[in-house]
Amino acid sequence: MLPWFLALYDAIGYLGIGIGVALETFIPIIPSEVIVPMAGWKVSQSAADPAVVEPLTGAPWSFVIALLVATVGAVAGSLAGYLIGARGGRPLLDRYGRYVHIHAAELDRADAWFARYGDRAVLLGRLVPLVRALINYPAGVARMPIGRFLLFSALGSLPWNAALLLGGYALGANYERLYQAVRPFEYVIYVIVVIGVVLVLYRWTRRSPGVQSEG
Repeated sequence: MLPWFLALYDAIGYLGIGIGVALETFIPIIPSEVIVPMAGWKVSQSAADPAVVEPLTGAPWSFVIALLVATVGAVAGSLAGYLIGARGGRPLLDRYGRYVHIHAAELDRADAWFARYGDRAVLLGRLVPLVRALINYPAGVARMPIGRFLLFSALGSLPWNAALLLGGYALGANYERLYQAVRPFEYVIYVIVVIGVVLVLYRWTRRSPGVQSEG
């Protein structure tokens, strides 16, 4: 899989980044922890050797453009997952999801995440491995307002992509180590995000006039 994505970047540059990130955003088997740092590596190659250029523009690879394209790709992939959930619902996912490594237990987890945290689950889910590729579906099933969904998808994807691009830039050709470093801490990331969400919701409900006792 990885040589295929690298060949895609070498062939169509930024467009390849957009396609790769769009695919990983709704297919869990594709790890963003590798394909996005791979783009950061291309940027670092250009920084070290001006002769290494992006194939479509003929200019050196740009971190900013790579970040913007990756984020647009993430939003496009998110929208695809959202539309699948909105049009086909859970029965479609249960029937065909296994063909792209989407299993019922994982969907149950994403459903519970969305049911508990509502629209905020889309924003926060973008920062959590696996959840980021699954949260689109329950958002679509619930018919979350599409404008809000796209905004939260973009806001959540931007810092995630920036961090992975920076990691790939710093690691250079050893970008795959970032994937190996991130994977053992997935559950730690889950716990940190869940604690953060609980604290935010707790503070928000305490400040909300609707939860204060009358008289």
